[in-house]
Amino acid sequence: MRNFGNSPAFVILGVFILSCVSHVRSDASDHRYKEGDPVPLYANKVGPFHNPSETYRYFDLPFCSPDHVKEKKEALGEVLNGDRLVSVPYKLNFREEKDSSVVCKKKLSKDEVVFFRKAVEKDYYFQMYYDDLPIWGFIGKVDKEGKADPSEYKYYLYKHIQFDVLYNKDRVIEISARMDPHLLVDLTEDKEVDAEFMYTVKWKETGTPFEKRMERYSMSSSLPHHLEIHWFSIINSCVTVLLLTGFLATILMRVLKNDFIKYGQDEEAADDQEETGWKYIHGDVFRFPKYKSLFAAALGSGTQLFTLTVFIFMLALVGVFYPYNRGALFTALVVIYALTSGIAGYVATSFYCQLEGTNWVRNLLLTGCLFCGPLFLTFCFLNTVAIAYSATAALPFGTIVVIVLIWTLVTSPLLVLGGIAGKNSRAEFQAPCRTTKYPREIPPLPWYRSAIPQMAMAGFLPFSAIYIELYYIFASVWGHRIYTIYSILFIVFIILLIVTAFITVALTYFQLAAEDHEWWWRSFLCGGSTGLFIYAYCLYYYYARSDMSGFMQTSFFFGYMACICYGFFLLLGTVGFRASLFFVRHIYRSIKCE
Repeated sequence: MRNFGNSPAFVILGVFILSCVSHVRSDASDHRYKEGDPVPLYANKVGPFHNPSETYRYFDLPFCSPDHVKEKKEALGEVLNGDRLVSVPYKLNFREEKDSSVVCKKKLSKDEVVFFRKAVEKDYYFQMYYDDLPIWGFIGKVDKEGKADPSEYKYYLYKHIQFDVLYNKDRVIEISARMDPHLLVDLTEDKEVDAEFMYTVKWKETGTPFEKRMERYSMSSSLPHHLEIHWFSIINSCVTVLLLTGFLATILMRVLKNDFIKYGQDEEAADDQEETGWKYIHGDVFRFPKYKSLFAAALGSGTQLFTLTVFIFMLALVGVFYPYNRGALFTALVVIYALTSGIAGYVATSFYCQLEGTNWVRNLLLTGCLFCGPLFLTFCFLNTVAIAYSATAALPFGTIVVIVLIWTLVTSPLLVLGGIAGKNSRAEFQAPCRTTKYPREIPPLPWYRSAIPQMAMAGFLPFSAIYIELYYIFASVWGHRIYTIYSILFIVFIILLIVTAFITVALTYFQLAAEDHEWWWRSFLCGGSTGLFIYAYCLYYYYARSDMSGFMQTSFFFGYMACICYGFFLLLGTVGFRASLFFVRHIYRSIKCE
């Protein structure tokens, strides 16, 4: 791995991270205005409030539109995020107040009334950006008061919006939108309606500096009662870690000490008794696993995803992913995944060659497709669904071409270069014991020592250490809550790795003590089983903690969460296997293997 320290990929990755950080620092250099200057205002999207993936273009609803709708050019991450910014007929010039200014007078046809009513019924919201500050608001309301029968509900469309803008000298600091609850358009009946859409703009000076204008959005996740829950989550996780590590360390140290004493006896005493336990299988414990190409590919992909996660945390901790930095996370994921593909190629091919594999080219192809393949198939299906719904989540053809070019021109060449470097590393597998020619027969074991019960046991403890924090992450990714406490999330991630490593090592020891030498795949599966628990939590979250509905939102939620959980399976499986390999080498190096 040292060969990659000065590789072009890591140089580019370092430049990318530095540019992201400098972008955050230099964000305050723009956005200065004089009185009467036009300030950019764009409408982004509309959609059902409870279905965050199901969003549509702003003018898919028959709002007042300007004579020439201008589309803002967007970066790759913004397009992946489903942002489609367009100009709107509202004019919010700097420090220029307006009172009930008419946007347009419009006669809504019967079809448009029905369209608006369905949108109001589904709690449609709109999102705009004013000087890169987000504005949210609902397009209408349902009057259910005193009405038990849904057929008696009244549906109203808001026709007046008030923008309250705070400024500091020559800069915009804050903006909020309020809908007038008294100026409404009745949409209850299927008939033509006359509507006059208006807006009001109020300006007020504030002492808040421009550099702190985004803190308002991140404060919601840093409120005292939220922080208490997060710290309770960490304390709960730390107690779990301490109890688990203490318990395992005590047992393993005591058991191993007794084993070392027993196995370290002189040869005469050893000849008088038959070997039992983990020393009995010393000739089989380093026998290479079945499907070694798939195993090496899984390790390579898991190592790449681990590196990707670490880099994402680095960017988060230096403040790149501040609230409403549109598409920053998606851009970082695509770029860093592409640039770290060399790590996957190097780790997979070098380990495959250590396992005496011969077809390293096929192994490299398998490594490249192991995570990207399922992700690509999922994307194709979900993008087709989004196209059928005419949603903004459907990627334009140009964006798909860009992603394919990144994969072809960056990811694949780096993967091949990493594979060639791994093949030429010529490292030999370090086994303290010689492997016998024929494998020993594994004795019959009770049902709870089989793979699935062991995976259930191994996955539950790491999951219990992170499940409280999972709710906030889900509420942020699949809802409208803002998550900014990345330091706490990083601590929880470290705890997750420690618990996964320790529980996998413990189960590996008990497996070897039962004279079962097929621990390679078992340690990987046990380590990665937390990913299955996270996917099971998805089912609970969808049905018990969210109000998501509809085929598109359901397929997006379960489709992309399946890919994320599969990624966690590979990442944590790699951590579990590496910890077990270190442990197994250590204990067999400590005894005399004949």
